[in-house]
Amino acid sequence: MKLRFAVLFLIGSALLASVPAQSQPGPAAASADTAWQQCTRLNDGPARLACFDRWAQQQSPPVPAASAALASNQPAAQAAPAAAEETTTAMLHPDCRSEKLSTLSRFWELEADSDCGRFNIRGYQPISLSWSLADSVNTEPSSPTAGHTANHTDYLPSEGRIQLSVRTKIGQGFLTRDEPVKRDSLWFAYSQQSYWQLFSSAISRPFRVTDHEPELIYIVPTDAELPGGWRLRYSGISFNHQSNGQPLPLSRSWNRVILMAGMEKDQRFNLSGRLWQRMPEEADSDDNPGISDYVGRAEIRGNWNVNKDNTLGLTVRHSLAATANGSYRLEWTQVLGGGNRGRYDSGLRFHTQLFSGYGDSLLDYNYHRTVLSIGLSLVDW
Repeated sequence: MKLRFAVLFLIGSALLASVPAQSQPGPAAASADTAWQQCTRLNDGPARLACFDRWAQQQSPPVPAASAALASNQPAAQAAPAAAEETTTAMLHPDCRSEKLSTLSRFWELEADSDCGRFNIRGYQPISLSWSLADSVNTEPSSPTAGHTANHTDYLPSEGRIQLSVRTKIGQGFLTRDEPVKRDSLWFAYSQQSYWQLFSSAISRPFRVTDHEPELIYIVPTDAELPGGWRLRYSGISFNHQSNGQPLPLSRSWNRVILMAGMEKDQRFNLSGRLWQRMPEEADSDDNPGISDYVGRAEIRGNWNVNKDNTLGLTVRHSLAATANGSYRLEWTQVLGGGNRGRYDSGLRFHTQLFSGYGDSLLDYNYHRTVLSIGLSLVDW
């Protein structure tokens, strides 16, 4: 129950803070005083400074088109668009991935300075290649629905694990069009996780299971101070589909609507919460009845940047029911390459993960197991 209250507090705070304020005048009607007053309301130091920088640049008198034409020996009609384009380019943040920005601002591009543009491929979940060893393996995957129980297969508990995950921003500025700094955004993400029976030569080393997870995510910057030095940073909603793409008897899939929010404390800690509702399905076609009672209905994920090279993470899922099922995932990542985390760092990490509970894969949604994975991950690229 403690997890239920923590998730509801996180989501509730985000939704209350994200209620739109009274409509503000558009750019054409806004005064200079309004612009700098908006900057004073920002709590993030780098974003606040960047806002004042932009306001100061706007106070400089524009270069007349005729003067620009004389300097470049071009007609005024041709020089004006060129000058406007140069000004627009100069206003873009030179490094939207700068570590001077907060972790969550950088990840979800919450401010103008962290805006890297649309249709660029970005990381989402870590891209990883690992060796996994489990306490058991699901040799006869089953579901209560008729025709969903597979025959026995001699899988080994030791296998390879591959995870791919990417996203791209497909739109922005829906609710924050008139904001000088804040940026709401719409994302499309795709994640894929596979377990490969790499050491099972007797059964030709098959992929035991592969899960596909496309997702549409809408994120709203939600800035609010919280107790203990924490700061609420965003709220959002996503539409999530997850399936393994298999025919019967191995077919498993479900659809969810997910509410989410995230907070952080300086550059050391960040915490995100997700609360979801499964979209209903007909009982006779439900591949995985009761999946929410096993995998869970809520999730809290926290990360602690111990130092510049090491990060610890913990993800807890809970069914929010009397059965108290769910899972936990404990992770440790370490920077490879001597801790050079500059602008051109590859993002390669040594990755260790311990998972215990239900839903390690969709095929194991009602199968409890504990898995240790060790390998390499590519993150924050």
